[in-house]
Amino acid sequence: MYGIVANTILLNIEGFIVLPKFVVSQSSADLRRQARVAVYAIGGNALSDPTSRKSSKEVLEKVMDDIINLLEAGYRLLITHGNGPQVGDLLMLEETCLIERTRVGLDEWVAATQGMIGHTLSLNLERHLSKKHRPERTAVVLTRVEVDEGDIAFAAPTKPVGPILDEDTIARMDWDVATTAHGARRVVPSPKPLRVLDLEVINSLLELNAVVICAGGGGIPVVMDGTPRGVAAVIDKDRVSALLACDLKADLLVFSTGVDAVRRDFGLESEEVIHEMDVDLAQSLLNEGQLPAGSMGPKVEAMIEARINSETVNIVLCQPGDVLGAVRGDCGTRLL
Repeated sequence: MYGIVANTILLNIEGFIVLPKFVVSQSSADLRRQARVAVYAIGGNALSDPTSRKSSKEVLEKVMDDIINLLEAGYRLLITHGNGPQVGDLLMLEETCLIERTRVGLDEWVAATQGMIGHTLSLNLERHLSKKHRPERTAVVLTRVEVDEGDIAFAAPTKPVGPILDEDTIARMDWDVATTAHGARRVVPSPKPLRVLDLEVINSLLELNAVVICAGGGGIPVVMDGTPRGVAAVIDKDRVSALLACDLKADLLVFSTGVDAVRRDFGLESEEVIHEMDVDLAQSLLNEGQLPAGSMGPKVEAMIEARINSETVNIVLCQPGDVLGAVRGDCGTRLL
């Protein structure tokens, strides 16, 4: 019996799998031998720098190298990605171009970025897979994630989106704005993810040996009123990545970000690189304000959540290109 994988696998609007071009990949026995699953979370800033509005092509190439290296190490791979810069740019475009038309909901813009970024990642990854003569193909899944409409996040927006804002833009737009490490950015609600509605579809695609790109931008935020209903929010993709890793019983969870490791006293003379930490140390760093919201804080919170819900998953944080070194313990930060 053979596993069938599409050249590019997409879901249509009804949720059915569309397989436009088939190739025979590996036997079921091969898939069982390659049973380890890795979740690789790409930061949105790896795809677009909010300080420059330019795509970070060099960083993206390192991300692709990480993905290929994990595949060659025997992992089946699920990729998540952020969308903060991209969804913010779309919101700004809507505000500046809107005259007399119906506004698009934030959940719909999240869905749009899932398609756009998923397409970009798929094209790049297909090119690398072909160069390495790998049998896998990509699957881009529009992913809905349930949240609680009563979540306190809706009253206290914290998620930075879009570019750095100048004073004129801040004064002109009726937005919630917060100061980040790079400057002022718009912030939107970021509720806690409760459940990935499309988990069974994602798992089925992994079993087909597809490289699954899903939960982009943290997933499309929905509440359940009998059926899903979109709400205005951007879920933190690191929290969703942790949720997926636990639900899928993944062996490896990678947070790929713009810094090489977690650090204490960042930017001070007493700065210390932390290569290993347990949950107690991670929580104390958060409590001390060492890991601010909008940067490293949510990533370490997601690492803690993953460890609390799974004793076996290997959890590492590293910069793009360092994944194998982080797995070996040579670089990055590992949560014990």
